Amino acid sequence: MMSHFFAYLSRMKFIQRWGMMHNTYPENVQEHSLQVAMIAHALAVIRNRLFGGNVNPERTAVLALYHDAGEVLTGDLPAPIKYFNPEIKTAYKAIEAASARKLFSMVPDSLKADYEALFLTKDQDRIHRDLVAAADKLCAYLKCLEEIGAGNQEFSKAEKALIAMVEELDLPEVRYFVETFVPSFKLTLDELD
Repeated sequence: MMSHFFAYLSRMKFIQRWGMMHNTYPENVQEHSLQVAMIAHALAVIRNRLFGGNVNPERTAVLALYHDAGEVLTGDLPAPIKYFNPEIKTAYKAIEAASARKLFSMVPDSLKADYEALFLTKDQDRIHRDLVAAADKLCAYLKCLEEIGAGNQEFSKAEKALIAMVEELDLPEVRYFVETFVPSFKLTLDELD
């Protein structure tokens, strides 16, 4: 039986993020998912090494790789629309869940057990998903820093809102990441040497 699963996933590169804003550096969902996976993995490692955690960094990274996969069916709805009011937020969550179920239905039956938790929320992955959500916010904040660093003030308001969200996260690994790694994102390539 033929499956369209990976053909759909390959279309993540065509889904542009930040659709309502002028971008100096366009970003697609595939690029974003890789960055979220790398940072989510780091958050899990930091939690384990520095804050007595016991989470699986590899599991966290894999969940992050797939966290926006459903957007190949829905597109990327800009946050101001997605969170405009509780009714729209609830409706969009239902659309995201339906998209995840549709993608999961494309997985061959013999592989479903290995992909189920990537698309259908499982309670045992709550801590991993919390780290992915934190990494997702961090990546949005880093995108703002990148755009502002390029002189694009379009992202100034979003940067302020996102750093407030990041600071509200009650996760010591996020604070460590912000203090240790984020300042470098404000430097030029020459300054990184």
